[in-house]
Amino acid sequence: MKNRAYSNGSAKEDPRLSFSFSGLKRPIGENESSSEGSSVDEHGDGVWENGRFIRNTGLNWFVTGLFVVGDLAGGGLVALPTALIQSGFYPGLVITIIMTFIVTYTAYLLGQCWVILLRRWPEYRKHCRKPYAEMGFRALGPRVKTLVSVCIDVTQFGIAVVFLLLASKNIHDFLKAFFSANISFCIVILFVAVGLLPLTFLKSPNDFWWAVVLAMCTTSLAVIFICLGSLLDYDTCEKYHKMPDFNIIDYFLALGTMLFAYGGHSAFPTIQHDMKRPDEFSKSAIMAFTIVACMYVPASILGYITYGDSLRDSIINSLQIKWIQQSVNIFITLHVILTLTIVFNPINQEAEEVLGVPHSFGVKRVVVRLGVMVAVVFVAESLPSFGPLLDLVGGSTMTLTSVVFPALFYLYLSTGEKKAEIEKSSSTDAESPPTLKDVLRYTPKITLVCCALVMLFGLICGGAATFSAIRELSSTQFVAPCYVSAFQHNSGDSDTGHTNCCGPYQNISRSSSITCTKPDLKFYS
Repeated sequence: MKNRAYSNGSAKEDPRLSFSFSGLKRPIGENESSSEGSSVDEHGDGVWENGRFIRNTGLNWFVTGLFVVGDLAGGGLVALPTALIQSGFYPGLVITIIMTFIVTYTAYLLGQCWVILLRRWPEYRKHCRKPYAEMGFRALGPRVKTLVSVCIDVTQFGIAVVFLLLASKNIHDFLKAFFSANISFCIVILFVAVGLLPLTFLKSPNDFWWAVVLAMCTTSLAVIFICLGSLLDYDTCEKYHKMPDFNIIDYFLALGTMLFAYGGHSAFPTIQHDMKRPDEFSKSAIMAFTIVACMYVPASILGYITYGDSLRDSIINSLQIKWIQQSVNIFITLHVILTLTIVFNPINQEAEEVLGVPHSFGVKRVVVRLGVMVAVVFVAESLPSFGPLLDLVGGSTMTLTSVVFPALFYLYLSTGEKKAEIEKSSSTDAESPPTLKDVLRYTPKITLVCCALVMLFGLICGGAATFSAIRELSSTQFVAPCYVSAFQHNSGDSDTGHTNCCGPYQNISRSSSITCTKPDLKFYS
């Protein structure tokens, strides 16, 4: 991307203006022995080589890409076929393609933001606990830093609730399928939470990169089995394929699901921070989103054309061959549990930092992390249907961290860097964020237009999805909380089926041995 210097005179009249960031050979403010060779950075844990910071140790771009795939793919996969039905086939495919390009672009912008921080501020070349929040601080000041931290915490908390519900639902269905065990879903949530709790006491699971890569492998297998199951069910269900009438609320809910499926950006700066060559994150992002698109699109299309409006929250229950259905169930559950060990960590660390808990293991850590788990379980028991909650998280904080913030921060950080070099500002002025006037002055017009359109897309789609999800949670898809239904008659699960059968009345199956779940003919109304 080319950058231009703005001045009333020419570059020849002022040599300071003959500056291009695409050819930057050394970090601003650093005294290097050579701009072409490599030199040790006395402020960090690496070296500068031809203008690029290289850590002594770290992940390469390929493993980082696998890490990003593991962070992205999983929970959104099972709900995307439903989103395609809610949005309509062609409008859904178009918005999916547009969203894929947008989130790939914002991932690139986010990676460039961190590279700018490494160039301008030496302290970030060592360990940084909250790189995303620091980007907000350097771009727009301390209030935005706090806003970013809150958004990330809310996002991680929402993901924890959604994944706890999804894992519990899958285990609940597995017990039904193989053991005919009719255990209340609300009880399963408690057992899953108790099983996960000891894992949350461990040291940061971000060190175990293999866990997320393994999660990516389980998701890949789940995609293969979803496609296989949908193809084998095609002859049984496609002839009864039916689509719901268009509903604008459903369309906006689909946007929330898509944003959730593609919006893992809040973790990207932490992943990039651990790379050996942080400037190569763009390669990782492009590879990751290409892989994710190759996973999401076939599963969504086959689910759409095979099952139609008999699909509900999750495509897993629509697969009618038992061993395929439960294989997908196991793979997605493994992914969710592996990811939950990662998701809980930043929430726990934030709570411990606020409450001043020592870094060493002790009673205070146990109490705080137990409290976080109790809070997640309480919300899960209050909203036992994960679909609308997934849409709410995707449309609100995930939209901000994945679409709006990357474009906004890049505009201000890149402007601040250009302004500091062109105007040779004093160190005090260089530390202060640029103004909107500076952004309009120093940013290339094509970049300004692209970032503005991306932010507008995020605000409109995210706002509509959030409104629709809140409406859905409060009215049409309301499910009584577990602590209320427990005191009602028939509080246990009277439905012994584990397969959502197809057809207009959701009662058609490929075998008479299949027990269908109760029809839900108003799911899309």
